[in-house]
Amino acid sequence: MQAPGKHARDQVMQALMNRLGYQFNDLSLLQLALSHRSLGPVNNERLEFLGDAVLDLVLSDVLFQLYPSVDEGNLSLMRASIVNERSLSAVARQLDINEHIILGEGESLSGGQQRDSILANTLEAIVGAIYLDSNF
Repeated sequence: MQAPGKHARDQVMQALMNRLGYQFNDLSLLQLALSHRSLGPVNNERLEFLGDAVLDLVLSDVLFQLYPSVDEGNLSLMRASIVNERSLSAVARQLDINEHIILGEGESLSGGQQRDSILANTLEAIVGAIYLDSNF
């Protein structure tokens, strides 16, 4: 029989995956993506790095296809206006990611789960985790 805490955590993670529109095969990737650096050396920063690159690639491809007559400089400006801390943190809030971020005690006490930079970085980490889990 499962401990009550594990069942509740599984339900919470399932609800998050439903909001993301993606079911992880490896839940440890999602768990890592939600783990802020204030926890210690095992955190989401490497996934954030990867997710940032994936977002840039995917959005670059979409803009390239949608706007065939726009030059590189303007495509870059368009991408930057879409992928930035403000827009990513807004998406993270819509997905209620702030409810799932795992922070160290100090960061948690200072309201880190509402900080735009942490929300945006966590969303990028989730994108990196999805990339690894899905084989792109």
